Amino acid sequence: MDFIDQARFVLLSVRAKPLHSVLTGLGIAVGIAAVILLTSMGEGLQRFVLAEFTQFGTNLIAINPGKVTTFGSSLGVIGSERLLTLEDNDALAQLPRVEAAVPLVQGNAEVKANGRTRRITIYGVGPEMDRAFRMQVQSGRFLPPDDARTARPFVVLGHKVREELFPGRNPLGERILVGNQPGRVIGVMESKGQILGFDMDDTIYIPAVRALDLFNREGLMEIDILYREGANADEMVAAIRRMLLQRHGQEDFTITTQQQMLDVLGSVLGMLTTAVGALGGISLLVGSVGIFTVMTIAVRERTGEIGLLRALGATRGQILLLFLMEGTLLAALGGAAGLAAGLSCGLLIHTFVPLLPVHTPYHFVLLAELLAMGIGVIASILPARQAAMLDPLEALRSE
Repeated sequence: MDFIDQARFVLLSVRAKPLHSVLTGLGIAVGIAAVILLTSMGEGLQRFVLAEFTQFGTNLIAINPGKVTTFGSSLGVIGSERLLTLEDNDALAQLPRVEAAVPLVQGNAEVKANGRTRRITIYGVGPEMDRAFRMQVQSGRFLPPDDARTARPFVVLGHKVREELFPGRNPLGERILVGNQPGRVIGVMESKGQILGFDMDDTIYIPAVRALDLFNREGLMEIDILYREGANADEMVAAIRRMLLQRHGQEDFTITTQQQMLDVLGSVLGMLTTAVGALGGISLLVGSVGIFTVMTIAVRERTGEIGLLRALGATRGQILLLFLMEGTLLAALGGAAGLAAGLSCGLLIHTFVPLLPVHTPYHFVLLAELLAMGIGVIASILPARQAAMLDPLEALRSE
């Protein structure tokens, strides 16, 4: 019995009992579908989050007040010996290879204009914020390069705020009240949409010094440094640290590079993808048990057939290979059906819920099918060995 004869025999065995074959591969199909769908959603989420972060570029460094062991945040202000100031921002802007230093103060306040009132997010920033974060002005201009401590009360509107407060009219030059501070609109930003859940269009931008006064704060929440393309990030961090140590006398600040953020995010999201994939693996385990059970029953049902094959000259190795091939084929067919179901579900999700990211790399498909076949081989080893070890005379007698 050569390999072609063995393949034909296995195909005939599978086709002889279609319902039996379908039920055997169903467990694997469900498992593969779950694995491919869950891992695709995890991979899609990872790509989505990383894309959201990298749209600002990867040559950014964030400095937060307070020494913390994780991401710097406004909570770092608590216990800080010295807050970050506009003077710190100006000093950092003078460092070599620094293209922009952007102070940041954030809060919520009521905005009144044109007889309308709206409570929105206010960003107190510097004049280079649009360039540092790759944002575009739709009309007018961004904040001018005034002295950071005496900046004029100019306001730049987000796209949605412009539509809400000045529908159907040009807002440039209009008066606006931000909290208790009057201002004048000098620009409107292009639509940016949502970034990690934050609506960048439903906001306005004012000079950082005005935001400090508006929110009654003594220090900045963050300073963002845009450094020159090609500059070494570690060298930039060292230069920033030296400058702030010289000014503060101690390391009461936290420096986080964009790459560090991306690495941590990638690690966390990678673990999430693995975890959700493992959940789908439980279904594969159930499917493997199903194949083992069915193949064990098949050996008992086909004892006479095995004896006849042995009597006709089939070796134990060939009998072993026949049952391994049958189990592997059933698992491969189940895996293919599971892949089709998983990919179809992913396509439907992407079509009807476009905000939910789903991405299936080609190597996921290949690995999933190989995994299904591997499970088929492993689950069939013991039944196949049992069939190969049958005594041909005893097997024929049982018939």
